[in-house]
Amino acid sequence: MTINDAGDSTDDLQFDRVVRDAASAESATNEPGVACVVCKKPILTNYFHINGKSVCEDCRAAVLASVATPQGLAPMGKSIGLGLLAAVAGAAVYYGVIKITNFEIGIVAILIGYMVGWAVRKGANGKGGRRFQILAVVLTYWAVGLAYAPLAFDGLSKHSGKPAAVVSGSISDSARAPAKDSATKTSGSLLFALAALFFLIFALPVITIAGSMPGGILSAFIIFIGLRQAWTLTAAPIMKVSGPYRVGAGPSTFSA
Repeated sequence: MTINDAGDSTDDLQFDRVVRDAASAESATNEPGVACVVCKKPILTNYFHINGKSVCEDCRAAVLASVATPQGLAPMGKSIGLGLLAAVAGAAVYYGVIKITNFEIGIVAILIGYMVGWAVRKGANGKGGRRFQILAVVLTYWAVGLAYAPLAFDGLSKHSGKPAAVVSGSISDSARAPAKDSATKTSGSLLFALAALFFLIFALPVITIAGSMPGGILSAFIIFIGLRQAWTLTAAPIMKVSGPYRVGAGPSTFSA
């Protein structure tokens, strides 16, 4: 091999090496870094983590706003209305099952929890939060008591030895009696009676469970599952937010 040949070989080698370095640099430049999982755009400055996913600053605000608990009276009023309808419908189903089968199938309480939870969340525009969870649990429990109410009244009429018609007639007479008083007193008495009936319904599940022990333990557990179902359906999603991180300075968090 001549010196010129050696020189040519060296030049070729250097050229090859330079070409490889340039290609590597270009590849490194074009290599994707952090991209927002929402808008899919590359992030060049700061980014955040939401539940372990990388998002840009604008999408972070949009994501948090989309799952925020609704404020104001309108969503709550709508949730109360839809939740009450679902509670009454669920109570009717529960009572129908008991009446037809002559057996208390507590698993219907789980169905009530689902119905009420779905209705309350629908009223909240598909969102959730602590106030809606409390509402759903209260309505679910009240619906279970409402299902027991006709059975309790039947038992009361049998225990008193008076048929239901006589009992209803006496109620009508007592309702006509305040006609001698002022209209204000009549309205007050009616509201008081309705409030007493409302809270009596709340006590019926406890009374029924206590009166059917030890089998009532199973009923109590199933009712608890129904309440938990309503609570879970109306919960706000858990959003773990961290940041901001700077591209190139934060943890390795590439996500596409």
